[in-house]
Amino acid sequence: MSKIRLGIAGYGNVGRGVEYAISQNEDLELVAIFTRRNPIEIQSKISGVKVCSIEQAENYTDTIDVMLLCGGSACDLIQQTPYFASLYNCVDSFDTHAKIPEYFAMVDETSKKSNKLTIISTGWDPGIFSLFRVLGMACLPKGCEYTFYGKGVSQGHSDAIRQIKGVKFAVQYTIPIDSAVNEVRKGNNPVLTPRQKHIRESFVVAEPNADLVFIEQTIKTMPNYFCDFDTIVHFISEEEFKTKHVEMPHGGFVFCTGTTGNENKHQQLMEFSLQLESNPEFTGSVMVAYARAAHKMYQKGETGARTVFDVPVGMLVAESMEELRKRIL
Repeated sequence: MSKIRLGIAGYGNVGRGVEYAISQNEDLELVAIFTRRNPIEIQSKISGVKVCSIEQAENYTDTIDVMLLCGGSACDLIQQTPYFASLYNCVDSFDTHAKIPEYFAMVDETSKKSNKLTIISTGWDPGIFSLFRVLGMACLPKGCEYTFYGKGVSQGHSDAIRQIKGVKFAVQYTIPIDSAVNEVRKGNNPVLTPRQKHIRESFVVAEPNADLVFIEQTIKTMPNYFCDFDTIVHFISEEEFKTKHVEMPHGGFVFCTGTTGNENKHQQLMEFSLQLESNPEFTGSVMVAYARAAHKMYQKGETGARTVFDVPVGMLVAESMEELRKRIL
């Protein structure tokens, strides 16, 4: 069987995570990496992979089956996805939850015009956690759903801070509030605002002579990212940043609670958790699985935009349905 040929657009943390994931899958092949940086400065970890400027992407439409879009949601994907979706089947990890409906509509229009397929918002949230929330809704219709993140590094929030004028380096940790988690685990079904569920803590290295007040206020008032949370901002040295804040762990919990039965009601709790030493590497692994699915769906004639809700789970793996029924079901 011929391998599925993949490309990477954007070679930051997620792009490198995708590269590692591709190397672990024998049915996949990385053809090229596309970057806004100088291609000469980048060397792929996989032998024989070309590194090209992003402007050269249109020259590889005959040799790449699926392009994995690894830019940030705050600025990159909004601009880049329409371009790539006009040329390729694509997979991305767009994670600005509030903007997903309008983003989906834009990508759907572009992909249908080009007769291509794009799966948006893969990763673990949105993505894997989204699937578990729907599973909880289906199994416990008279219940509640809760999602807690962390403690860990949010790539999207960290990237959003780095776009602020005067910021040189930045990382943001999402921290669940323990008392809220405990109330959910007890089955008390509390009504919680975003502020009651998480704290956001940021560590920022500012450029020389940057306006620190402006940076802090921009972070704390940023819509869709920080304005609905208690947010702590620390300004630190570049040395401290590189010593203490270069690792990217993350994780979280999804809880679905509800009752079953009529006269004798029983409290039920579904819990799904992730503990990740590397947020971008796991995100890349999920994206690669959905790239496989995108290729299979396109081969069946599907075009337009899709989300994780539209993809049968059996399409994510290289094994056949017969093999899955025998070994996994």
